[in-house]
Amino acid sequence: MGYAIDVNGENFKSEVLAKSAEKVVLVDFFATWCGPCQVMKPMLERLAGEYDFVLAKVDVDRSPELASQYGIEGVPDIRIVSEGEVMPGFVGAISEAQLREVLQKFGLKSELETGLEVIDSAAGSGDFKRAKHLFDLLFEKYPDNPELTLKAASFLISVGEIEGAKKLLSTIREDNRQYYSKARALENLCEFRAMAENPGEEELDRLFADACRHALKEEYEPALSLFLKVVGISRKYRDDGARKAMLTVFELLGDEHPLTPKYRKQLMLQLY
Repeated sequence: MGYAIDVNGENFKSEVLAKSAEKVVLVDFFATWCGPCQVMKPMLERLAGEYDFVLAKVDVDRSPELASQYGIEGVPDIRIVSEGEVMPGFVGAISEAQLREVLQKFGLKSELETGLEVIDSAAGSGDFKRAKHLFDLLFEKYPDNPELTLKAASFLISVGEIEGAKKLLSTIREDNRQYYSKARALENLCEFRAMAENPGEEELDRLFADACRHALKEEYEPALSLFLKVVGISRKYRDDGARKAMLTVFELLGDEHPLTPKYRKQLMLQLY
């Protein structure tokens, strides 16, 4: 299990260099007066347990010799140590998503991510009861993790437990900028299920409901194609609902997914 420890010139060799033969050590060169350092501190401490690394915290004002030895010019400066080798990590405050990418580059795997992979396997094989039980176990370890909350809500939506999903999503507040928009997109997905289960009798109702069903199955390209078709037929349908539905899917996919720029362009052409 990972942990955090205060390090100085006297114990750096034993707690960082020697310890790195057993597990990866992140050295956090920080200063008490540094605002970005205080932003990174709780994130680093939390992820130390999840990724099973040692977080060695070095106050540069109390250990100037270490700061000089490793060429620290600005804080926070995070170094990665493995097998006694001290390697550059990053300088300055970064987002949790970026920090996770750094950890993955150095071969660190999150216990949470591993658990979610097992859940995906169980859900994919249709063992929803086991998947739900595994979610419960992860929530015991990570009760306030927004990524886990979103994943669990998405699972509940997929099995039709809409109220449970909405309850989870309501815990992600607007001040949590990194996850708030995704939570709202999943709330919209809850509405997709209602429409898919109770379509109207008109052609647009059928098209929109079919698109919703595809989105719920994560079949996003046919979903976007059908929503786009509805946009082309009527912007008034469900108060411009098809366009809004496409924006929801874009949020779920993320900007990096190839379908997002492809259908954003098609949507713009349809609108203008």
